[in-house]
Amino acid sequence: MGMFDQIKDLYKLQKEAKEMQKKMKQIMVEGYSDDEDVKIKMNGLQEIESIEIDDELMSVENKKELIKAFIQAVKDAQKRLQKEMAKDMDVSQIKSMLGAS
Repeated sequence: MGMFDQIKDLYKLQKEAKEMQKKMKQIMVEGYSDDEDVKIKMNGLQEIESIEIDDELMSVENKKELIKAFIQAVKDAQKRLQKEMAKDMDVSQIKSMLGAS
């Protein structure tokens, strides 16, 4: 394989990676705290797009509850995102990601 072929392959891989990133950014899930006082929207790149917090948690006295609810909502969103992304993968893709053949 010549240098030109290697450059073409690299360009192709970069293009595929950008397309995959674009698709992942379009995936959107919502995560909730246990009591649903905090709601988080997260995209497929695990970037938080928005946060909604119940007004009652917005006080100094409720700081610990707010932190706990926020962490629960993030974890819930991540779990939902993993399920959403797994729907689009076939078994062979999952095996190759895990290093199995």
